[in-house]
Parts: sequence; C-alpha cells; structure tokens
Amino acid sequence: MTLRATQSVLRGVARLPRPVLRLVAGRPRRVDGHTLRTDVQVALRLLDLAPGSDAAELTPDQWRAEIETEAWLFGHQPHVASVRDGSLPGPAGPIRTRTYDPSPGEPAPGVVVYLHGGGFVAGSLDSADPVCRFVARYAGLTVVSVDYRLAPEAPFPCAVEDAVAAFRHVRDHRDELGGDGSTPVAVMGDSAGGNLAAVVCHRTVEDEAGGPDLQVLLNPVTDWSRKSRSYALFPTGYFLTEATMDWYASHYLREPEQARHPDASPLLARHLGGLPPAYVLVSAFDVLRDEALAYAARLEEAGVPVTLRVDEDGTHGDINAMGVSRTSRDLVIEVAEAVRDLLVRR
Repeated sequence: MTLRATQSVLRGVARLPRPVLRLVAGRPRRVDGHTLRTDVQVALRLLDLAPGSDAAELTPDQWRAEIETEAWLFGHQPHVASVRDGSLPGPAGPIRTRTYDPSPGEPAPGVVVYLHGGGFVAGSLDSADPVCRFVARYAGLTVVSVDYRLAPEAPFPCAVEDAVAAFRHVRDHRDELGGDGSTPVAVMGDSAGGNLAAVVCHRTVEDEAGGPDLQVLLNPVTDWSRKSRSYALFPTGYFLTEATMDWYASHYLREPEQARHPDASPLLARHLGGLPPAYVLVSAFDVLRDEALAYAARLEEAGVPVTLRVDEDGTHGDINAMGVSRTSRDLVIEVAEAVRDLLVRR
C-alpha cells in the first residue's frame, strides 16, 4: 500500500461511526483510572501492525525516516500567511529555522520559538510543520521553528546549546519579525523539545535581556535519572515505549552521570524560582506522564504560575495526530489559544 493510500485509510477509519470505531478498536483500555480514547486506540492498533514502529529495532537514520513518515501520515497543514526557511547563528554553525507568519502585512502580537520532539535523535522542521502551522494560525503568533543538532552525531549538550542560542537570537532580533523590543517571546516544545524549552528558561533566567515570557511544555522529558511509575504503567502499546526512551538515552547521553545534570533533567535543578509562567500539557497514557506532573508541581512550589492541562484519554503523540483525529485537532487548537491568552493577554 502506498503512503497516500495508507493516509486515506487512516483518515477514513477516523470518520467511521462511533459504534463501528469501537469494534475496530477492540476492548476499551482502562489504566490507572483513565480510559483510552477510541480513535487513539484504533491508531495504535494500526501502528502496531506496521514494521519498524519502535526505535529500538532501527538505526537512527531509519528511525528518523519513520518519524517523518508518521508526521506526514497523521498531521495536517492548515494555511498560514507565509512560511519561509532561514537560519540563525549557532555555536557550531548556522541553525536552520522555519518561520510562520499568521497574517499578511500585520505584525503578530507575540513570537513563539518552537523546539520539535523526537527524543533528541529524530524530528525536523518538516515533522514539526503541522503543529507550528496550527500555533501560528490559531494563536495568531509568529512561530520560529528550530532545527537543532541531533544525537548520536551531536550528543548532549549540543541540542541545549542550539536551543539556548536560538532563543537568545530571536529575543534579541524580535523587531526583525515585525514586532519591537517589547513584543513577548515564548519558548515551546514537544517531548524532547519540551525538555529543551524548560532548560532554555533555566539557562536564560538571569540574562540581562531576560528569558522567555512563557514556557509551553508539551509532554516534556524532565528526568533522565530514574523511571517514574508511569513507565511501569505504559511500557509498551501507547506510542512512546520504555524501550524507545532507553534507546534515546543511549544515543543522547554519552555518560550515565549526565542523566543527573539539570541541563538534561530540569526536574533535578535546585532552584526553579523566577522562571516564566508555564503551560504544561500531560497525556494520561504516557511513560513521561508522572515526571511531567512532578515538574509542574515543582514549578508551582517555587511560585511559578502554572496552567496544567491533562489529556485524560490521550497518549504521547496526541498533538501530532490532528490529521486523523478531530479530538487531537481540537486539542492543538486549544493549546494554541491558551498560548495566545497567556502570552499576549497576560
């Protein structure tokens, strides 16, 4: 079956009447007081039938190709006013970027620096394209997507260095994006990108020019040093597996002790006071669930305003499935609108 035919099948299945969809999904999955959404369960069944659906079975290049394919199959690209590729200076050379403008000829009221997911090994400007388009369109904000260096070719802390450099450059040149020196700038990321977004806030909080005005952490990795209870609850069968996380760690962290460095595990940072307000999205069926909840709790304890959104019936890849799930599409729009409200109407 061709990729386009596979995509048509996925989108056709998603439009089936609810009773038929339930038959395709099979018996409802209930774990830890949560019931997995039916359309997510169907998508997971289809993914499980496909070869190479777990990173631990593949090389980095093969997994990168798999991530790009899945992004194309499950994503959706709404129209925005303009999309342009560019670059900005980084510690090891130019960092590729892609900038999304929401309205023609009108300066956006804020800027979002977006850091993609992919376990620090995979992901790209292309795989992040659907989410960036949704944020630009439904938040009405300029989005700058960052193509940071990937492991194992560029292990920890290379991605951190690129993310920090990218944020500082956008912050210091926000006027070139149609704003001025007072235009607010958020940092936003999904999974590995959520980790980087959190670390950017730590690394720039004492900058003379200031850190981000808002941090948006979507299913973030916050602690490589241990496995929380959610690892035991969702080791396989929910898109992101324990084996895949182990595989990511083996490529990203060169030495085991790096797992305890706060630039790798922001949950282990000693001080979280003074960080920008946070929007944290956590999926109920996710190995990363409990560490993300723990990070949100630590931010609140440190006096940081936190908006916590728990996706009660979704899994790790929910925000990337807007092309095959109306519920996922609504979730991404909800996130985009929350970012606008927290950043611009703060």
